[in-house]
Amino acid sequence: MKRISSSAFNVSIGDFAKMRVEKATLKIDDGRKVAKDGGVPNGFVDGEVSADGELELDATAMGILAEEAGNQGSWQDIEPVDIVFYAKGTTEEEKVEAFGCLLNLTDIVEYDPGSDKKSITKVSFEVTSPDFVRINEIPYLSPERTENIVAE
Repeated sequence: MKRISSSAFNVSIGDFAKMRVEKATLKIDDGRKVAKDGGVPNGFVDGEVSADGELELDATAMGILAEEAGNQGSWQDIEPVDIVFYAKGTTEEEKVEAFGCLLNLTDIVEYDPGSDKKSITKVSFEVTSPDFVRINEIPYLSPERTENIVAE
């Protein structure tokens, strides 16, 4: 039986042409905290949530992203995109969706004349949509958290 490994994931970034992502991460900060009465744990309270991650793109993928930046007028004018991470094994399947990801180029150039590795650009992102993150079609956030938020 084929299991899902890290290398089994395909990553789709918005509606851009198919591009290869060398490495990707997505992290959630849930923000819930223990509530205390007199210094003693007594339940929990909701807190602020956030999600962010990083994509490592080679020169070919950066060329695709650069085309979008050129079409929009600048790198900062690229609109937030949805990012989908998908993998399938023999009986296992995993799909993670992050919505409204604001892209930010972080590590643009790493020069090492002795290196035999491909050039990689790191692109960080932050989730900006109240749709937030879905894991295997299930929203991470409780519907009560987002029911009164009107997405732009």
